[in-house]
Amino acid sequence: MIVLSQLRHQAAFDLKIFRRNPAATFFTVIFPLIFLFVFVGIYGNEEMGSGARVANFYVAGILALSIISATMVNVAITMTARRERGILKRVRGTPLRPMVFIAAQATAAIAIAAVMTVLMITIGWLLFDVSLRAAAIGPLVGSVLVGAVSFSALGLALTIVIPSENAASAVTNAIVLPLYFISDVFIADFDKPILLDAVANFFPVQHLSSALYEAFDPTTVEVAWPLADWLILAAWGLVGVGSTAAWFRWTPRS
Repeated sequence: MIVLSQLRHQAAFDLKIFRRNPAATFFTVIFPLIFLFVFVGIYGNEEMGSGARVANFYVAGILALSIISATMVNVAITMTARRERGILKRVRGTPLRPMVFIAAQATAAIAIAAVMTVLMITIGWLLFDVSLRAAAIGPLVGSVLVGAVSFSALGLALTIVIPSENAASAVTNAIVLPLYFISDVFIADFDKPILLDAVANFFPVQHLSSALYEAFDPTTVEVAWPLADWLILAAWGLVGVGSTAAWFRWTPRS
């Protein structure tokens, strides 16, 4: 019970810090919505070759971006900053268990991802006529949870290779931005070359966007449970957990 109480209080504190950080709020909450409006505005909301509308694709794709921003990107930047400012080192000297501190950061990130999911679904429904069938709720919730947990673990692992607080944003964006372009997030109906397709399938971004799209695809008779995508996302999450357990630093590198 003490551990759960500590987790709840620390996660609530992390969420409060997030709300009071205008830059983090903008890039995690507002920026994905701007992408959604821009892409649907550029490409319109006509039917694609599959029969789905453009907005169906982009609500799923930008939701994947939102989840990654709220988890991996946010966790990597926040934890690197806390490490370099000596906060993580001081946490080791408090009654708060280190693993509870890390779990609270991940819990806060997952909560932000859940809020972004509700917001994206609402905007898609109100403005772009993107509906979510009742049968799709289970697969969607599962995809959001598996994706959020896995990318939170990857965010912690990413701090291992980030050398300084100033480099955190550059490193994370250098990793995720190219993947967004080749992983069915920014470009719809993109016939990728074989090598590029293999690269996209290797990394987890495409599997998250693909799993989310299953819930928003109006052309399917029955909503599939994207178990194959979940397994790959979970495998990447385990890589993040293992890397964090082996090499995570509590002391500043600089």
